[in-house]
Amino acid sequence: MAKKPQGEAPVTIKKYANRRLYNTATSSYVTLDHLSQMVKSGEDFVVFDAKTGEDITRSVLTQIIFEEEGKGQNLLPIRFLRQLIRFYGDQLQAVVPNYLDLSMESFARNQEQVRNMVTEAIAGKNPFRSFEELARQNISLFERAARAFSPFGALRENSEGEAPPAPGGESEIAALRAQIDSMQSRLDSLVPPKKTGSDS
Repeated sequence: MAKKPQGEAPVTIKKYANRRLYNTATSSYVTLDHLSQMVKSGEDFVVFDAKTGEDITRSVLTQIIFEEEGKGQNLLPIRFLRQLIRFYGDQLQAVVPNYLDLSMESFARNQEQVRNMVTEAIAGKNPFRSFEELARQNISLFERAARAFSPFGALRENSEGEAPPAPGGESEIAALRAQIDSMQSRLDSLVPPKKTGSDS
Protein backbone atom coordinates (compact mmCIF):
# COMPACT_ATOMS: atom_id res chain seq x y z
CA MET A 1 0.00 0.00 0.00
CA ALA A 2 1.50 3.29 -1.07
CA LYS A 3 2.18 5.94 1.51
CA LYS A 4 0.05 9.07 1.22
CA PRO A 5 1.95 12.25 0.34
CA GLN A 6 2.89 14.28 3.41
CA GLY A 7 0.43 17.06 4.15
CA GLU A 8 -2.49 15.29 2.47
CA ALA A 9 -5.67 15.04 4.52
CA PRO A 10 -6.10 11.73 6.36
CA VAL A 11 -8.49 9.13 5.03
CA THR A 12 -11.89 9.18 6.69
CA ILE A 13 -13.15 5.87 8.05
CA LYS A 14 -16.75 5.57 9.24
CA LYS A 15 -17.80 2.99 11.81
CA TYR A 16 -21.40 1.84 11.68
CA ALA A 17 -23.60 0.34 14.37
CA ASN A 18 -22.95 -3.15 13.02
CA ARG A 19 -19.25 -2.50 13.74
CA ARG A 20 -18.40 -2.43 10.05
CA LEU A 21 -15.74 0.04 8.98
CA TYR A 22 -16.18 1.98 5.76
CA ASN A 23 -13.28 3.60 3.91
CA THR A 24 -14.70 6.71 2.24
CA ALA A 25 -11.62 7.09 0.02
CA THR A 26 -12.00 3.68 -1.62
CA SER A 27 -15.77 3.37 -1.09
CA SER A 28 -15.30 -0.06 0.42
CA TYR A 29 -15.64 -1.81 3.75
CA VAL A 30 -12.40 -2.58 5.56
CA THR A 31 -11.31 -4.59 8.58
CA LEU A 32 -9.05 -3.85 11.52
CA ASP A 33 -6.32 -5.75 9.66
CA HIS A 34 -6.68 -3.30 6.76
CA LEU A 35 -6.36 -0.36 9.14
CA SER A 36 -3.34 -1.99 10.77
CA GLN A 37 -1.66 -2.24 7.38
CA MET A 38 -2.49 1.40 6.68
CA VAL A 39 -0.74 2.39 9.90
CA LYS A 40 2.31 0.27 9.07
CA SER A 41 2.54 1.79 5.59
CA GLY A 42 2.34 5.31 7.01
CA GLU A 43 -1.12 6.10 5.69
CA ASP A 44 -2.99 8.39 8.07
CA PHE A 45 -6.67 8.01 8.83
CA VAL A 46 -9.33 9.16 11.26
CA VAL A 47 -12.32 7.11 12.37
CA PHE A 48 -15.73 8.63 13.06
CA ASP A 49 -18.86 7.08 14.49
CA ALA A 50 -21.25 7.12 11.51
CA LYS A 51 -24.24 7.94 13.70
CA THR A 52 -22.89 10.52 16.16
CA GLY A 53 -19.94 11.90 14.21
CA GLU A 54 -17.72 11.38 17.25
CA ASP A 55 -13.99 10.92 16.60
CA ILE A 56 -13.26 7.38 17.79
CA THR A 57 -9.79 7.04 16.26
CA ARG A 58 -8.13 6.44 19.63
CA SER A 59 -10.45 3.57 20.58
CA VAL A 60 -10.07 1.93 17.15
CA LEU A 61 -6.26 2.14 17.31
CA THR A 62 -6.41 0.67 20.81
CA GLN A 63 -8.58 -2.14 19.45
CA ILE A 64 -5.98 -2.81 16.73
CA ILE A 65 -3.32 -3.16 19.43
CA PHE A 66 -5.61 -5.50 21.38
CA GLU A 67 -6.10 -7.65 18.26
CA GLU A 68 -2.35 -7.78 17.57
CA GLU A 69 -1.60 -8.72 21.17
CA GLY A 70 -4.24 -11.44 20.91
CA LYS A 71 -2.36 -12.94 17.97
CA GLY A 72 0.63 -13.53 20.22
CA GLN A 73 2.66 -10.57 18.94
CA ASN A 74 3.26 -9.24 22.44
CA LEU A 75 4.90 -5.83 22.42
CA LEU A 76 3.48 -4.58 25.71
CA PRO A 77 5.12 -6.14 28.78
CA ILE A 78 2.82 -6.98 31.69
CA ARG A 79 4.80 -4.69 34.01
CA PHE A 80 4.37 -1.80 31.57
CA LEU A 81 0.61 -2.42 31.37
CA ARG A 82 0.31 -2.49 35.16
CA GLN A 83 2.28 0.73 35.52
CA LEU A 84 0.22 2.39 32.79
CA ILE A 85 -3.01 1.47 34.59
CA ARG A 86 -1.63 2.92 37.82
CA PHE A 87 -1.15 6.30 36.14
CA TYR A 88 -4.88 6.65 35.42
CA GLY A 89 -6.16 9.19 37.93
CA ASP A 90 -2.63 9.91 39.19
CA GLN A 91 -1.39 13.50 39.39
CA LEU A 92 1.17 12.66 36.68
CA GLN A 93 -1.51 11.42 34.27
CA ALA A 94 -1.23 14.62 32.22
CA VAL A 95 2.52 14.03 31.75
CA VAL A 96 2.37 10.39 30.67
CA PRO A 97 0.90 10.82 27.12
CA ASN A 98 3.56 13.36 26.10
CA TYR A 99 6.29 11.27 27.73
CA LEU A 100 5.21 8.11 25.91
CA ASP A 101 4.83 10.05 22.65
CA LEU A 102 8.34 11.54 22.96
CA SER A 103 9.80 8.18 23.98
CA MET A 104 8.29 6.37 20.99
CA GLU A 105 9.34 9.19 18.66
CA SER A 106 12.90 8.93 20.01
CA PHE A 107 12.83 5.15 19.60
CA ALA A 108 11.56 5.49 16.02
CA ARG A 109 14.35 7.94 15.18
CA ASN A 110 16.90 5.51 16.59
CA GLN A 111 15.34 2.33 15.23
CA GLU A 112 18.29 1.68 12.89
CA GLN A 113 20.63 1.94 15.88
CA VAL A 114 18.41 -0.47 17.81
CA ARG A 115 18.41 -2.92 14.88
CA ASN A 116 22.21 -2.83 14.93
CA MET A 117 22.14 -3.56 18.68
CA VAL A 118 19.93 -6.59 18.07
CA THR A 119 22.30 -7.78 15.32
CA GLU A 120 25.23 -7.42 17.71
CA ALA A 121 23.34 -9.36 20.36
CA ILE A 122 22.75 -12.20 17.91
CA ALA A 123 26.45 -12.09 16.99
CA GLY A 124 27.35 -12.53 20.66
CA LYS A 125 28.45 -8.97 21.35
CA ASN A 126 27.31 -6.89 24.34
CA PRO A 127 24.95 -4.11 23.20
CA PHE A 128 23.37 -3.57 26.63
CA ARG A 129 25.27 -0.39 27.44
CA SER A 130 23.75 1.22 24.35
CA PHE A 131 20.30 0.09 25.43
CA GLU A 132 20.96 1.62 28.84
CA GLU A 133 21.89 4.93 27.22
CA LEU A 134 18.63 4.97 25.26
CA ALA A 135 16.74 4.23 28.47
CA ARG A 136 18.52 7.05 30.28
CA GLN A 137 17.58 9.41 27.44
CA ASN A 138 13.97 8.46 28.11
CA ILE A 139 14.45 9.26 31.80
CA SER A 140 15.73 12.69 30.77
CA LEU A 141 12.61 13.18 28.65
CA PHE A 142 10.45 12.23 31.61
CA GLU A 143 12.23 14.66 33.91
CA ARG A 144 11.73 17.51 31.45
CA ALA A 145 8.08 16.57 31.01
CA ALA A 146 7.58 16.47 34.79
CA ARG A 147 9.12 19.93 35.18
CA ALA A 148 6.96 21.29 32.37
CA PHE A 149 3.87 19.88 34.07
CA SER A 150 4.62 21.79 37.28
CA PRO A 151 2.26 24.81 37.50
CA PHE A 152 5.22 27.01 38.38
CA GLY A 153 7.81 25.04 36.44
CA ALA A 154 8.99 28.02 34.44
CA LEU A 155 9.20 30.27 37.51
CA ARG A 156 10.49 28.02 40.29
CA GLU A 157 14.14 27.59 39.43
CA ASN A 158 16.79 26.55 41.86
CA SER A 159 20.11 28.26 42.36
CA GLU A 160 21.62 26.30 39.45
CA GLY A 161 18.98 27.57 37.07
CA GLU A 162 17.18 24.25 36.74
CA ALA A 163 13.45 23.96 37.28
CA PRO A 164 12.53 21.34 39.90
CA PRO A 165 10.38 18.37 38.91
CA ALA A 166 6.64 18.43 39.49
CA PRO A 167 5.46 17.76 43.05
CA GLY A 168 5.37 14.02 43.62
CA GLY A 169 7.40 13.42 40.46
CA GLU A 170 10.66 12.77 42.34
CA SER A 171 9.51 9.37 43.60
CA GLU A 172 8.36 8.32 40.12
CA ILE A 173 11.69 9.37 38.59
CA ALA A 174 13.61 7.57 41.34
CA ALA A 175 11.53 4.45 40.69
CA LEU A 176 12.30 4.61 36.97
CA ARG A 177 16.01 5.04 37.68
CA ALA A 178 15.91 2.06 40.03
CA GLN A 179 14.25 -0.02 37.32
CA ILE A 180 16.99 0.90 34.84
CA ASP A 181 19.71 -0.04 37.36
CA SER A 182 17.93 -3.32 38.07
CA MET A 183 17.56 -4.01 34.36
CA GLN A 184 21.26 -3.31 33.78
CA SER A 185 22.22 -5.70 36.57
CA ARG A 186 20.06 -8.44 35.07
CA LEU A 187 21.45 -7.82 31.59
CA ASP A 188 25.03 -7.86 32.87
CA SER A 189 24.37 -11.21 34.53
CA LEU A 190 23.38 -12.66 31.15
CA VAL A 191 26.70 -11.73 29.54
CA PRO A 192 29.39 -14.38 30.10
CA PRO A 193 32.64 -12.98 31.56
CA LYS A 194 35.50 -12.50 29.15
CA LYS A 195 38.05 -15.27 29.23
CA THR A 196 41.56 -14.40 30.34
CA GLY A 197 44.77 -16.18 29.58
CA SER A 198 44.62 -18.06 32.86
CA ASP A 199 41.19 -19.45 31.96
CA SER A 200 42.49 -21.33 28.96
